[in-house]
Amino acid sequence: MAARKILMITGDFTEDYETMVPFQTLLTVGHIVHAVCPGKKAGQTVATSIHDFEGDQTYTEKRGHNFTLNATFAEVDPADYDALVIPGGRAPEYLRLEAGVIAAVRHFFEAGKPVAAICHGAQLLSAARVIEGRTVSAYPACRPEVELAGATYAAIAIDAAITDGNLVTAPAWPAHPAWLGQFLDVLAARDTTRQAA
Repeated sequence: MAARKILMITGDFTEDYETMVPFQTLLTVGHIVHAVCPGKKAGQTVATSIHDFEGDQTYTEKRGHNFTLNATFAEVDPADYDALVIPGGRAPEYLRLEAGVIAAVRHFFEAGKPVAAICHGAQLLSAARVIEGRTVSAYPACRPEVELAGATYAAIAIDAAITDGNLVTAPAWPAHPAWLGQFLDVLAARDTTRQAA
């Protein structure tokens, strides 16, 4: 597969695993990944949080690592990227209030580029109004937002993922093998489509 240029939109208290693991995995297989956060520059950090499932009615939350951004949100042009990754955690809750973030998310859908969103990342998809008529997984607490945005919520296992066209979604970090595997398949299929054109 050819190396692809991938944009990751993240922010403070993004879920630690859902940021670190896809970032490092996609770099490992040869892709270029630019992690950005509105209002921050390359070299600055976002705080992460670790969400765990310990038998309570919802996930627990603990302070994670500092994750270093390697690009500046104000300087990136979504048109320069082949795909988008949206981690979950707390960040999507406030990132969806940023007009520039919403515009960037819409660009990837309007252009039919691959998008991977996990857990609370669905909050950005819903706010951008890009999932109407799609089948989307997310953390179960985000189900009302997914359905209010006109999508069908996929109630799948926590370690499963689902692909609907260019969109790959999953409920939480235990789905990383399925979610990232399906996302890599979508990226590879885009390569095949380009070669055939």
